[in-house]
Order: sequence, then structure tokens, then C-alpha cells
Amino acid sequence: MVESVENQQFAELEDDEQQLYEHFRINVDKGQEPLRIDKFLFDHLQHSSRNRIQKAADAGFVHANGKPVKSNYKVRPLDVITLMLDRPQFDSRIEPEEIPLEIVYEDPEVLVVNKPAGMVVHPGCGNFHGTLVHAVAWHLKDMPEFDANDPEVGLVHRIDKDTSGLLVVAKTPDAKTKVGVQFFNKTTQRSYQALVWGNLAESHGTIEGNIGRDIRDRLRMAVFPTDSGIGKHAVTHYRVLERFGYVTLVECVLETGRTHQIRAHMTHIGHPLFGDERYGGTEILRGNRSGTYKAFIQNCFKLCNRQALHAQMLGFVHPKTGKPLVFNSPLPDDLEQLIDKWRAYSGGIAREILDESNKN
Repeated sequence: MVESVENQQFAELEDDEQQLYEHFRINVDKGQEPLRIDKFLFDHLQHSSRNRIQKAADAGFVHANGKPVKSNYKVRPLDVITLMLDRPQFDSRIEPEEIPLEIVYEDPEVLVVNKPAGMVVHPGCGNFHGTLVHAVAWHLKDMPEFDANDPEVGLVHRIDKDTSGLLVVAKTPDAKTKVGVQFFNKTTQRSYQALVWGNLAESHGTIEGNIGRDIRDRLRMAVFPTDSGIGKHAVTHYRVLERFGYVTLVECVLETGRTHQIRAHMTHIGHPLFGDERYGGTEILRGNRSGTYKAFIQNCFKLCNRQALHAQMLGFVHPKTGKPLVFNSPLPDDLEQLIDKWRAYSGGIAREILDESNKN
């Protein structure tokens, strides 16, 4: 029987030098057959390898009946097995943090915010504080019926840390259900602006392909055939807004909302987002290799040191009134300056081409 550890429990090694914190406890069943403790824990611990368990045992972190044991210890019926680590267990409870929010719209049911690039939406993966969820908890701290730890309220959808733009937060369970159904049924309106590498051949198009984890890099998403059975069905519609020779400004309209959907889909057709390190967008993928051009690109990366992607428009039907709501967010300063810089540079390219044609 596995026990949930909500309060940190403390234990000390026999040498009384190091304080340890309980992260996992299990009471062994009375019918348990003798089994090495590393194998036993491997069968009961998620997201942990047998090698890591063995190293933890070697470090004195694996205990049986209150005492550290080695990885070859045979688990016996009614043993109490604990994993004791030298750091406190992270408390995942969300507490309000006073973080500025740019509020685009608010009423008793919903809140629409404009997230800046660099802000993580939800705690996890080492980002346990300073997230949008913590900021929302602070903003709504005087609303008794809103509990940031209740999954029935809060964020309806997410965008990546380094993507800027619009998000909707449900303040009531009814609002989250009704807006969530719209996202599920693909009846919301969502469009993004992105600066991508290359000059797209067509002025508009549709990218369709399943999105799943890249087998070579688990931090990336990859595109698989729609009939492959791998990943989730995804559809992105794009339209060229402005061409700058070596990069293109596009509008992307989502029909589905998968992890890294625009980033993965645009990479799939050979046009990664400018500045998107995870998908190769921080390499010089188009243009010449002159020192002047390289310096120009590096200056562009400094102006906007993230993927050039902004969630510009969000539309949905209000969960209570039934009226359609549509919100627009202007490009943030870093993207605006990046586009202006490319606009000026592309004008110079056009003049060079014209000069060359006049000489001929």
C-alpha cells in the first residue's frame, strides 16, 4: 500500500550529520515474495530507472524499516520501505505571488491576459515560482470561490514560455467547462504571427500532420503521417503577411492546439521559426555568409532572443452570455523591432537587385 506524503517527514542518518526528507513510502504486503529492493522500487516508482535507484541506495537514501540498506537487500513481507533524500519534497501547492499581469478583459466568469515572452504558464520542470498561474492566484486572491489549486477553474489552454500573447482563464467551474468544450470542438478562433526562415513558395497553405515526441530529442515535437497512428492529429493554416527575402512574416491559424504545433509544423515544411533554438532557428538558414550579414543576424537575435511567435488573436463565445468575444494583442516591442529591422534590410536587398539589373 502506497502512502501519500503531504507533510514533509524528517529522518536522520546514524552519524547524525545529514538531514533527510521522506519522498516515498510503501508498506509491503504480507504475501510479498523475497525480491531485491532495487527491483521492488523500480516496479513501484514512476519516472525512475533501476540504475538511479541503485545509486540512491549506495548513497544511503533507500531505507527499510527506518535503516539504510543496499540495493541487494531482499524485501520481506510487512517491511516499510522509504526513499529518503537530502532535499525537501517540493510542495506543489500554488500560492499567490505578486507578479504584474496585463489584463485585456475581465468579468465575473473569465479573465483574458496578455502573457509576456519568458513567463512560464504553469509550474513544473524546475519552474516552481513566478508563473502565470501564481500571478493569476494573486490577482484573484480576494475572490473566495476561486481556488488556484482546483483543476475545475483556471487556465483553459497554454502557450509556450517564450511565446507571447493571449490566454483565457476561467474563474468558475461552469466557465471552464463551457470554454473548454469550445477548444475541444475547435470552435474557438486563434491566430498567431510568426517570423519564419525562408521565402514561402505559396502565399497561403495548410499543414496537416500528426504531432508527437521526436524519438531523437524528447524536448522537441515531430510531425508524422496522419495515418501513422503516432502522435495527435494537427492542422495549421498559414498566410503570408510580408516577405523580407530571407525570412517571411506569416499568420498562422490553428485548427487544433497541440504542443509546439506551429513550431513543429513550420519546421516540417522547411521554414523553422526565426530564433527558435529548439528547432534550429538560431542557425543562419537563409542568406549569404558574409561577415556583414552574420553580424546583422546576430543583432536580430539580440533584439528578440526567443522564437518569433506571438498569439495575436483569441476568440470564443462567452460562457454565460453566449455572445462572441474577440481579442487582439499588438506585437510586443521585441518582435516589432525585429520585423522593422528585417523590413529595412529587405529594402536594401531590393535596391541591390535593382542596381545589378540596371548594370546589366
